[in-house]
Amino acid sequence: MIRRIGTAILLSMGLWVRAQSADTVTYRSPIDFPMLLSANFGELRPNHFHGGIDIKTQGVTGKVVRSVADGYISRAAVFHGGYGQAVYVTHPDGHTSVYGHVEKFMPSLQERVRDYQYKYETFTCDLSFEPDEFPVKAGEAIALSGNEGASAGPHIHLEIRRTDNGNYIDPLPYFRNCLKDAKPPVASMVGFYPLVGQGLINGSDKKLLLGVSSLDSPVYAWGKIYTGIIAKDYMDETTNHYGVHSVTLYVDSVKVFCSKTDEISPRENRMINGFIDYDELQRTRRLVMRSYKSSGNKLGILFTEKGNGAITIDEERDYAFCYVLEDNFGNTEKYRFTVRGKRQDISGKKDGNGQHLYWNRTNIVQKPGLEFVIPKGMLYDDARLYTEVKGDSADVSFNYMLDAGNVPLHDYCDLAIGVRQLSVPDTTKYYIVRMDGARRHSEGGQYSEGWVHTKVRNFGTFSVAVDTVPPRVIPVGRSSWQSSRNIRFRVSDGETGVAEYKVYVDGSFVLFGLKKGMLVIQDKDRISRGKHHRMDIVVTDYCGNETRENYEF
Repeated sequence: MIRRIGTAILLSMGLWVRAQSADTVTYRSPIDFPMLLSANFGELRPNHFHGGIDIKTQGVTGKVVRSVADGYISRAAVFHGGYGQAVYVTHPDGHTSVYGHVEKFMPSLQERVRDYQYKYETFTCDLSFEPDEFPVKAGEAIALSGNEGASAGPHIHLEIRRTDNGNYIDPLPYFRNCLKDAKPPVASMVGFYPLVGQGLINGSDKKLLLGVSSLDSPVYAWGKIYTGIIAKDYMDETTNHYGVHSVTLYVDSVKVFCSKTDEISPRENRMINGFIDYDELQRTRRLVMRSYKSSGNKLGILFTEKGNGAITIDEERDYAFCYVLEDNFGNTEKYRFTVRGKRQDISGKKDGNGQHLYWNRTNIVQKPGLEFVIPKGMLYDDARLYTEVKGDSADVSFNYMLDAGNVPLHDYCDLAIGVRQLSVPDTTKYYIVRMDGARRHSEGGQYSEGWVHTKVRNFGTFSVAVDTVPPRVIPVGRSSWQSSRNIRFRVSDGETGVAEYKVYVDGSFVLFGLKKGMLVIQDKDRISRGKHHRMDIVVTDYCGNETRENYEF
């Protein structure tokens, strides 16, 4: 008893031992069948690196998920998107394991979550627990696998995090004994990039992407340039492809750049947009890993010598480039190519029109009826911003084009737009919309003293819009509700999106979950077969527009 109390005190104070490496710790598999992965740690994803490994569950849900080591369940969360349902286990080695997209929690934990959901009449929740509430042993069942949240198919998303700072660390080294991999990474393209106003590639100041089969012939360059590579990894017994663990670039046998995805800070996750060729991603969906560290990119997985990975081509000779790609099992592949120095006139690119944005200071953009503040640290490089104001005095607001090209913002920035005409008296109905051609994206916002204020993390074209249209609620399979109790509604909102929903049966709250646009009953046993029921449903959007429907079955 004394030992358990002491452990609980240490846990609650966050004083468990320093996180141990895979050299000293081996975890058991969270599943009872052979482990195959559909995704690995550090894979390139939109706006983030993949923070764990995705374990296949043989194409089905309901597989037993087991704790990888002794510890205690410290957290359980239910979200509409993201992990869907996730359970967190804190271990005495300084790590916390996370199991995402699960279908159900272990019975005692499931009961605790349900109690909270019914008490507060909410599907989403995020609960924390003390060390003595849900202790678990290695191999103990903690959940059933599922396909919840932002999941494209049944699997377990497994993360290993540092308990002290929340950093994601690569789980794969802890499970090498569960996996087989004799396949090296494979590259498909190499990119060549001149620094703006400082270099040329084949006589041009534009980037050049070449398939690896075209690298037999030299590329001509002069001035300051850098390169990038598109590559994927592969593993035995599966056709899936994965992210490359390590990318190293040598020029004339000197290391100039290395990326290694061993550990990623949540604060740095979105800095992936400064690592990849963000413009190429937006235009072609290609994911090019740049061997260059932008001035404002503090991503800790990137290592460069002086010049941040840029190479100065200032001699008329052949420069020998070599990429070394390596996975977590020591499988490597090399790609060699030549950049031939050819003297060319570099005129230096003029800034041109537009407002200069600086990566290392706060930038304020002001136009009649608009203020946009980009704090220091929100840009990875300097950029040019081109603005245009369109519309007339009869509009709710002007349309404001804020065009910096395909340049990413690291986080949310304050945007305020003035309202010219109050087309409806209820000011809660006003929001800011971002227009992308025919597509419209709600950026939310609140009205105050003639302005709508919100936060955005994309450039684009913005204006104030009005949402007075309530959400749509469409019953699905109503004729079989009584017999199957599989009660569902298709729910949508064309402007600001669904914010809240509640369902009552015979006057009592019944838990429903919004999953991929479908509102689905979570507790069928709350519906009695052979009994007449009255159901009331309330769905509200982010501007407070409400839909109320009632059904009898």
